[in-house]
Amino acid sequence: MKRSTKLLVTGISASISLTVAAKDLTVVSWGGAYSDSQLKAYSEPYMKMNPDINIINDESSAEAVAKLRAMNEANNVTWDVVDVVASDAIRLCDEGLAMEIDHDDMLAPGVDGSSPEDDFGDLIVSECFIPQIVYSTTFGYRTDKVGDTPPTSVCDVFDTETYPGKRSLEKRPINNMEWALICDGVAKDDVYDVLETPEGQERALAKLGTIKDDVIWWSAGADTPQLLADGEIVMGSTYNGRLFSLIEEKKQPVAMLWDAQVFDLDGWIIPAGLPEDRKQAALDYVYFATDSQRLADQAKYISYGPARLSSAPLVGKHATLGIDMAPHMPTDPKNATNTFLYNYEFWADYRDDIDAKFQAWLAR
Repeated sequence: MKRSTKLLVTGISASISLTVAAKDLTVVSWGGAYSDSQLKAYSEPYMKMNPDINIINDESSAEAVAKLRAMNEANNVTWDVVDVVASDAIRLCDEGLAMEIDHDDMLAPGVDGSSPEDDFGDLIVSECFIPQIVYSTTFGYRTDKVGDTPPTSVCDVFDTETYPGKRSLEKRPINNMEWALICDGVAKDDVYDVLETPEGQERALAKLGTIKDDVIWWSAGADTPQLLADGEIVMGSTYNGRLFSLIEEKKQPVAMLWDAQVFDLDGWIIPAGLPEDRKQAALDYVYFATDSQRLADQAKYISYGPARLSSAPLVGKHATLGIDMAPHMPTDPKNATNTFLYNYEFWADYRDDIDAKFQAWLAR
């Protein structure tokens, strides 16, 4: 079964039959420019090669953990492939809600002949996680609303005197708590040691409280770009690829604030317990979608770094703008002078407890 799947995906042979019946395949992601990049780089070419497959795009990844828990409890898992951040993949794997992956056996080798495990390297942070991109969460700001001294530090987000106006922050503790502690004087290397204590969590919330009245809280990755485009905020956090789209494709008066950008990983999981035919269809899709060329192709549409080492030399120019994409990647040396490394294990362990505390704080 696996071999015929791989042959079909790579277009080597049409004579070996695939046992996946004509069917819908539900692929869950984050919406906006990111989902568009996946549609163009993965899903449309896949459906062209497999006309018996119809991919249904769902944009519920922000709620993936809660929804998969509920589906599992109801014994009705309707998703086939789910795009999640690394920490959520760890949680879903620990809870038995994501399928374990034999990366070398189930994924394509690198275009340079490297094994998948070597090609993805340290980005395989869970036995259920199939890495896809390296991205960052960072800030964009309206260039026409910051005067002659644009922000240069993430701590300028907390400076409402110099930069009056609304900000947008994601409606969850991740990243916000880390930035708050950094801007309250905690050294980057000590952030998670402080944040694992109740006192540290209260300290972070207190710092966020200094701008709480000036914050518009977002849930979808497309929210901050829209708020910036509409001029409703002076600055806001979101994913670097969303800001790239806003700045380079839509030509909005917005600039990037790369300081203390938080590096993170995004990738696929396959829900545990799928019927065999749906499991094989999901494996077939991710085999295709995570090969060296496909990951490089995604970078034609959005400024996220491909997770495979073998994909990096294949990254070229933007598909429509014709600009070199490398300088727009979060990993470019000019953009990565002061980065913050996200701790997947910390958030896998503490997420539920800190989420509850954060949401209670929001409701006060």
